[in-house]
Amino acid sequence: MNFGNWLRNQPHCLERLYRGAIWLFMRLDPTVRWLGYARADRWLHAPEKLAKELVFDCRMCGQCILHSTGMTCPMTCPKELRNGPCGGVGPGGNCEVKKIGQCVWVAAYERSRNMIWFGDDIRAIQPPVNRRLQGSSAWITMLNHEDKRSPNGWLPMTSIPVRSGGLDERVTQI
Repeated sequence: MNFGNWLRNQPHCLERLYRGAIWLFMRLDPTVRWLGYARADRWLHAPEKLAKELVFDCRMCGQCILHSTGMTCPMTCPKELRNGPCGGVGPGGNCEVKKIGQCVWVAAYERSRNMIWFGDDIRAIQPPVNRRLQGSSAWITMLNHEDKRSPNGWLPMTSIPVRSGGLDERVTQI
């Protein structure tokens, strides 16, 4: 087992790092805005890509939802599904496309159960991916709110809360 696989199976540790990163980026936002989001994206893109590829096998979609998927990148699903598994998941949790591999969403669900703060976020319905953000830094698109813009660029998007057990669950805002 390589280090990336081992770390992916420690979502509670990754969740702590994620919360710290959000705290840092939110405090740096005024400076990043002053420098310019495009310039900051150029500087941040390479290190973010390297780190996320090593740890999460990230596809740099520009709309990162790792915190909502058990620190598992849903874009690694062969069908790039962002809202749960397709109907082809085998009884053992295997992917119907990659016959020998585990379904990304089975792993995401199992890992989300080991999270402290964001574990229930896996129930939130995610908006479709905005392909124009492909290759962008997810931290920058979060700061400039591009990650919430719809693919056609007109309507703001947010995750949709899901009703469960009579309680209205909302995506945690930091």
